[in-house]
Amino acid sequence: MTTVKSQAKWIRISPRKLSLVAKLVRGKVAVEALSMLKLMPQKGARIMEKVLGSAIANAKNNYKLKAEHLIVSQAFVNRGFSLKRWNARARGRAGSISKPTSHVTVLVEETKEVA
Repeated sequence: MTTVKSQAKWIRISPRKLSLVAKLVRGKVAVEALSMLKLMPQKGARIMEKVLGSAIANAKNNYKLKAEHLIVSQAFVNRGFSLKRWNARARGRAGSISKPTSHVTVLVEETKEVA
């Protein structure tokens, strides 16, 4: 079985928010997962849609696989670095703001039977 990988790094969204979307996609047929992501309202769904679309395109163009025979074998999110910012608070103090980033990885795998 052939496994094809696609990833996006340094995405400006919290990994906790993005992993909720990744959990919904994992184990599904790739074409169905892509159409499911188009209907979801989350920002993470737009990001996951691009990465999954890229993985399907990689499989079709590089390995001559059919999109109907692909399943999402793995979809996971890792933490990137956090941008450290601050905003002014009362009495000359500063409040810290953390802006997290994420790395998204999607692996699609060829299967002979379609679920």
